Amino acid sequence: MNNQKRQKDDIKVPEPTLRRLPWYLSNAKLLKQKGEHFVSSTQMSKEINIDVSQIAKDLSYVKISGRTRVGYDISELINVLEDFLGFTNIHKAFLFGVGSLGGVLLGDSGLSHFGLEIVAAFDVNPEKVGTSINGIPIFHSNEFKQKMKEYSVKIGVLTVPIEIAQQISDTMIAGGIQAIWNFTPFRIRVPEQIVVQNTSLYAHLAVMFNRLNFNNDIKK
Repeated sequence: MNNQKRQKDDIKVPEPTLRRLPWYLSNAKLLKQKGEHFVSSTQMSKEINIDVSQIAKDLSYVKISGRTRVGYDISELINVLEDFLGFTNIHKAFLFGVGSLGGVLLGDSGLSHFGLEIVAAFDVNPEKVGTSINGIPIFHSNEFKQKMKEYSVKIGVLTVPIEIAQQISDTMIAGGIQAIWNFTPFRIRVPEQIVVQNTSLYAHLAVMFNRLNFNNDIKK
Protein backbone atom coordinates (compact mmCIF):
# COMPACT_ATOMS: atom_id res chain seq x y z
CA MET A 1 0.00 0.00 0.00
CA ASN A 2 2.79 2.44 0.92
CA ASN A 3 4.62 1.64 -2.31
CA GLN A 4 1.48 2.37 -4.32
CA LYS A 5 0.99 5.71 -2.53
CA ARG A 6 4.64 6.65 -3.08
CA GLN A 7 4.38 5.87 -6.78
CA LYS A 8 1.27 8.05 -7.07
CA ASP A 9 3.00 10.91 -5.23
CA ASP A 10 5.94 10.69 -7.64
CA ILE A 11 3.75 11.16 -10.74
CA LYS A 12 4.88 14.27 -12.60
CA VAL A 13 2.01 16.68 -13.12
CA PRO A 14 1.64 17.68 -16.81
CA GLU A 15 2.58 21.29 -17.50
CA PRO A 16 -0.84 22.13 -19.06
CA THR A 17 -2.46 21.02 -15.80
CA LEU A 18 -0.09 23.22 -13.77
CA ARG A 19 -1.05 26.15 -15.97
CA ARG A 20 -4.76 25.57 -15.39
CA LEU A 21 -4.67 25.02 -11.62
CA PRO A 22 -4.20 28.76 -10.83
CA TRP A 23 -7.38 29.44 -12.87
CA TYR A 24 -9.32 27.11 -10.58
CA LEU A 25 -7.76 28.81 -7.57
CA SER A 26 -8.70 32.30 -8.77
CA ASN A 27 -12.24 31.16 -9.53
CA ALA A 28 -12.58 29.57 -6.08
CA LYS A 29 -11.35 32.76 -4.39
CA LEU A 30 -13.81 34.85 -6.37
CA LEU A 31 -16.70 32.57 -5.38
CA LYS A 32 -15.61 32.68 -1.72
CA GLN A 33 -15.69 36.49 -1.85
CA LYS A 34 -19.28 36.21 -3.08
CA GLY A 35 -20.17 34.12 -0.03
CA GLU A 36 -20.29 30.72 -1.75
CA HIS A 37 -19.24 27.61 0.21
CA PHE A 38 -19.25 24.90 -2.45
CA VAL A 39 -18.50 24.75 -6.17
CA SER A 40 -19.07 21.93 -8.64
CA SER A 41 -16.96 21.00 -11.64
CA THR A 42 -19.93 21.94 -13.83
CA GLN A 43 -20.08 25.41 -12.30
CA MET A 44 -16.33 25.92 -12.73
CA SER A 45 -16.61 24.69 -16.31
CA LYS A 46 -19.15 27.42 -17.09
CA GLU A 47 -17.10 30.08 -15.32
CA ILE A 48 -13.71 29.43 -16.96
CA ASN A 49 -14.75 27.57 -20.12
CA ILE A 50 -12.87 24.32 -19.48
CA ASP A 51 -14.42 20.90 -20.02
CA VAL A 52 -15.84 19.27 -16.87
CA SER A 53 -13.88 16.06 -17.39
CA GLN A 54 -10.66 18.06 -17.75
CA ILE A 55 -11.30 19.88 -14.48
CA ALA A 56 -11.91 16.59 -12.67
CA LYS A 57 -8.73 15.12 -14.13
CA ASP A 58 -6.66 18.18 -13.20
CA LEU A 59 -7.95 18.24 -9.63
CA SER A 60 -7.22 14.51 -9.24
CA TYR A 61 -3.53 15.46 -9.01
CA VAL A 62 -4.07 17.64 -5.94
CA LYS A 63 -5.82 14.99 -3.85
CA ILE A 64 -9.16 16.63 -3.18
CA SER A 65 -12.54 14.98 -3.56
CA GLY A 66 -15.86 16.65 -4.18
CA ARG A 67 -19.16 15.63 -2.63
CA THR A 68 -21.86 14.10 -4.80
CA ARG A 69 -24.39 16.72 -5.91
CA VAL A 70 -22.61 19.33 -3.79
CA GLY A 71 -19.16 19.77 -5.26
CA TYR A 72 -15.91 20.90 -3.68
CA ASP A 73 -15.66 22.74 -0.38
CA ILE A 74 -14.32 26.10 -1.57
CA SER A 75 -12.18 26.86 1.47
CA GLU A 76 -10.60 23.41 1.31
CA LEU A 77 -10.08 23.75 -2.45
CA ILE A 78 -8.28 27.06 -1.97
CA ASN A 79 -6.03 25.68 0.77
CA VAL A 80 -5.17 22.53 -1.16
CA LEU A 81 -4.42 24.38 -4.40
CA GLU A 82 -2.30 27.05 -2.72
CA ASP A 83 -0.29 24.39 -0.90
CA PHE A 84 0.11 22.22 -4.01
CA LEU A 85 1.21 25.15 -6.18
CA GLY A 86 3.72 26.32 -3.59
CA PHE A 87 1.97 29.62 -2.94
CA THR A 88 1.90 29.07 0.83
CA ASN A 89 5.70 28.98 1.06
CA ILE A 90 7.77 32.08 0.39
CA HIS A 91 10.44 31.55 -2.28
CA LYS A 92 13.08 34.27 -2.26
CA ALA A 93 14.42 35.56 -5.55
CA PHE A 94 16.94 37.97 -7.08
CA LEU A 95 15.99 40.13 -10.05
CA PHE A 96 18.53 40.93 -12.75
CA GLY A 97 17.96 44.00 -14.92
CA VAL A 98 16.07 46.94 -13.44
CA GLY A 99 14.65 48.32 -16.69
CA SER A 100 11.00 49.20 -17.26
CA LEU A 101 9.76 45.62 -16.83
CA GLY A 102 12.13 44.85 -13.97
CA GLY A 103 10.98 47.98 -12.17
CA VAL A 104 7.34 46.98 -12.56
CA LEU A 105 8.03 43.53 -11.09
CA LEU A 106 9.86 45.08 -8.13
CA GLY A 107 6.87 47.29 -7.49
CA ASP A 108 4.38 44.42 -7.68
CA SER A 109 3.65 43.54 -4.05
CA GLY A 110 1.11 40.98 -5.26
CA LEU A 111 3.85 38.49 -6.13
CA SER A 112 4.30 37.70 -2.46
CA HIS A 113 0.69 36.47 -2.34
CA PHE A 114 1.75 33.77 -4.79
CA GLY A 115 4.85 32.73 -2.86
CA LEU A 116 7.54 34.83 -4.58
CA GLU A 117 9.51 37.48 -2.70
CA ILE A 118 12.10 39.44 -4.67
CA VAL A 119 14.60 40.38 -1.96
CA ALA A 120 17.20 42.22 -4.06
CA ALA A 121 17.87 43.39 -7.61
CA PHE A 122 21.02 43.85 -9.69
CA ASP A 123 21.94 46.30 -12.41
CA VAL A 124 24.98 48.19 -13.75
CA ASN A 125 23.31 51.58 -14.18
CA PRO A 126 24.98 53.93 -11.64
CA GLU A 127 21.74 55.90 -11.35
CA LYS A 128 19.94 52.79 -10.06
CA VAL A 129 22.65 51.08 -8.02
CA GLY A 130 22.32 52.03 -4.36
CA THR A 131 18.65 52.94 -4.67
CA SER A 132 15.58 50.83 -3.96
CA ILE A 133 12.11 50.17 -5.37
CA ASN A 134 9.26 49.15 -3.08
CA GLY A 135 11.84 48.70 -0.33
CA ILE A 136 13.90 46.27 -2.43
CA PRO A 137 17.59 47.25 -2.64
CA ILE A 138 19.35 47.47 -5.99
CA PHE A 139 22.99 46.36 -6.05
CA HIS A 140 25.67 46.42 -8.72
CA SER A 141 25.83 43.17 -10.68
CA ASN A 142 29.39 42.65 -9.42
CA GLU A 143 27.97 42.17 -5.91
CA PHE A 144 25.89 39.13 -6.88
CA LYS A 145 28.23 36.45 -5.53
CA GLN A 146 28.61 38.26 -2.22
CA LYS A 147 24.86 38.73 -1.86
CA MET A 148 24.31 35.01 -2.53
CA LYS A 149 26.19 34.40 0.73
CA GLU A 150 23.92 36.80 2.60
CA TYR A 151 20.53 35.71 1.23
CA SER A 152 18.97 32.27 0.93
CA VAL A 153 17.99 32.52 -2.74
CA LYS A 154 17.43 29.83 -5.37
CA ILE A 155 15.44 31.76 -7.99
CA GLY A 156 16.60 34.39 -10.45
CA VAL A 157 14.22 36.67 -12.37
CA LEU A 158 15.74 37.63 -15.73
CA THR A 159 14.68 40.97 -17.23
CA VAL A 160 17.92 42.06 -18.90
CA PRO A 161 18.45 43.04 -22.58
CA ILE A 162 18.56 39.98 -24.85
CA GLU A 163 22.20 40.52 -25.83
CA ILE A 164 23.36 39.73 -22.29
CA ALA A 165 20.62 37.24 -21.32
CA GLN A 166 22.86 34.17 -21.75
CA GLN A 167 25.81 35.80 -20.01
CA ILE A 168 23.76 36.79 -16.96
CA SER A 169 22.11 33.36 -16.88
CA ASP A 170 25.54 31.70 -16.82
CA THR A 171 26.61 34.02 -13.99
CA MET A 172 23.47 33.24 -12.00
CA ILE A 173 23.90 29.49 -12.37
CA ALA A 174 27.59 29.63 -11.49
CA GLY A 175 26.64 31.56 -8.35
CA GLY A 176 24.11 28.95 -7.20
CA ILE A 177 20.77 29.96 -8.73
CA GLN A 178 18.70 26.83 -9.38
CA ALA A 179 15.68 28.24 -11.23
CA ILE A 180 15.29 31.12 -13.71
CA TRP A 181 12.10 33.00 -14.52
CA ASN A 182 13.03 34.30 -17.96
CA PHE A 183 11.12 37.35 -19.19
CA THR A 184 13.38 37.93 -22.19
CA PRO A 185 12.46 36.71 -25.70
CA PHE A 186 15.81 34.88 -25.75
CA ARG A 187 15.88 31.12 -25.17
CA ILE A 188 18.67 30.71 -22.69
CA ARG A 189 20.75 27.50 -22.57
CA VAL A 190 21.11 25.93 -19.13
CA PRO A 191 22.27 22.64 -17.58
CA GLU A 192 19.62 19.93 -17.33
CA GLN A 193 19.12 20.32 -13.58
CA ILE A 194 18.29 24.04 -13.83
CA VAL A 195 14.58 24.93 -13.95
CA VAL A 196 13.61 27.56 -16.54
CA GLN A 197 10.22 29.19 -17.00
CA ASN A 198 10.02 31.34 -20.14
CA THR A 199 7.48 34.14 -19.99
CA SER A 200 7.92 36.23 -23.12
CA LEU A 201 5.43 39.08 -23.37
CA TYR A 202 6.39 39.52 -27.00
CA ALA A 203 5.58 35.90 -27.86
CA HIS A 204 2.12 36.27 -26.34
CA LEU A 205 1.63 39.51 -28.25
CA ALA A 206 2.54 37.75 -31.48
CA VAL A 207 -0.07 35.04 -30.82
CA MET A 208 -2.73 37.62 -30.01
CA PHE A 209 -2.01 39.72 -33.10
CA ASN A 210 -1.99 36.64 -35.32
CA ARG A 211 -5.36 35.44 -34.01
CA LEU A 212 -6.82 38.93 -34.27
CA ASN A 213 -5.74 39.20 -37.92
CA PHE A 214 -7.03 35.69 -38.61
CA ASN A 215 -10.45 36.52 -37.16
CA ASN A 216 -10.61 39.78 -39.12
CA ASP A 217 -9.73 37.95 -42.35
CA ILE A 218 -12.61 35.50 -41.77
CA LYS A 219 -15.10 38.35 -41.30
CA LYS A 220 -14.13 39.94 -44.64
